[in-house]
Amino acid sequence: MTIEKAYNIWAGQYDTNKNSTRDLDHKVTVQTLKNYNFENVIELGCGTGKNTSYLLTRAEKIIALDFSQEMLNIAKAKINDPSVDFQKADITKKWKVNDNFADLITSSLILEHIEDLGFIFDQAFIKLKPRGLFFISELHPFKQYLGTKARYEDDSGIKELTTFTHHISEFINSAKRNNFKLLELKEWFDSETENKVPRLVSFVFQK
Repeated sequence: MTIEKAYNIWAGQYDTNKNSTRDLDHKVTVQTLKNYNFENVIELGCGTGKNTSYLLTRAEKIIALDFSQEMLNIAKAKINDPSVDFQKADITKKWKVNDNFADLITSSLILEHIEDLGFIFDQAFIKLKPRGLFFISELHPFKQYLGTKARYEDDSGIKELTTFTHHISEFINSAKRNNFKLLELKEWFDSETENKVPRLVSFVFQK
């Protein structure tokens, strides 16, 4: 099953099923981005709009990209605002967004599905304004080392999605090769992972 098809199936229950990673990601997004100002945003992997609503309280314009049409349909039904442009897109191909558009690019829980981080950083650099920010929130590689990956359950059982493990050094080196500067790196725990391995890792890079 392709990742796109899996997310189309997952869309109907994504907002309602128990998902500690999803919930912590929203917390990470809010707590991190409250410290920065931005107007124009590119949201990579907007999904059902779980973070779009928050970004809309801070931004003037959001281009929200996702490759799952079913996820986008749910996001559009929840968020009817002309400031948000929802687009179906494959971010492993050149992004159809104007160069130097964004003050902020966000990427939440999607890079584990993308093999080539270098291309993502390359496109992000092109689409950001000078001194623009690239915020990333991802499943911590320590969790991946232990076998955790994106998954959901339907009537036929648990479905695990194809993923790639990206070490923290890979994020930092990919950013450096594409002329980004690291502003923040933080590891995040929740009640289930406290005193164990962190659930998420977040980065803020600057162009």
